[in-house]
Amino acid sequence: MARTAGGRSTPLTPERIIDAALRISDAESDLDRLTVRRLAAELGVGTMTLYSYFRSKDEILDAMADHVLGGMRLPAEPAAGPAEALRTVADAFLAMMREHPSVVRLLATRITNSRTALRGAMESVLGHLVASGIPGPTAVRCYGFLITYAIGFVSYQTPRPWGHQDAEESAEVRRQRRHFYAGLPLEEFPQMVGLAEHLVDLPGDEQFHAGVDAFVESVVRGLDRSATGT
Repeated sequence: MARTAGGRSTPLTPERIIDAALRISDAESDLDRLTVRRLAAELGVGTMTLYSYFRSKDEILDAMADHVLGGMRLPAEPAAGPAEALRTVADAFLAMMREHPSVVRLLATRITNSRTALRGAMESVLGHLVASGIPGPTAVRCYGFLITYAIGFVSYQTPRPWGHQDAEESAEVRRQRRHFYAGLPLEEFPQMVGLAEHLVDLPGDEQFHAGVDAFVESVVRGLDRSATGT
């Protein structure tokens, strides 16, 4: 049994353990700070109690990846065409990684063979792309680009709060960062000073979608050429 803040006992389950592990790792953005001891303290139990559910920290990390990847959300309805399907997948990857920033590190450091994770974050995505009219081999390449692009973008955006459009303090942080760029020595940084207004947009969602749009246009153009034999 785990204890709540009010001292009441609540049943401990693998799901509660993983939820707590994700809360810690998402808040810290550092998997190294997630320890079995800290997780046990968060749940109000002893470390040996956790070991009766998971044999090691590695098993906990695998279960965290399974939970996040298995919960990948895509529209139930097929996309109207390849362009819509690609943008939908890009948005889904971004939403998943933004909800759980720790999944970026998990994807960068671990390989999962879990059927739950593979079904949620790979099989369903490939099915969505193929159903839109994208040939299987091309769908695989698109999958590879979109997931690695999302990983890279979220890794860049997370420590830069002026790119977080939903953060209450983002406007003030953006102003401060713009002021920093504009205040650099002009003789050393003429481009950065002149482009200060635009540099603050680099970690913003518009930058992410601009990259996705360029990729989508390239893929659709290639599909059109293949269809016409040119």
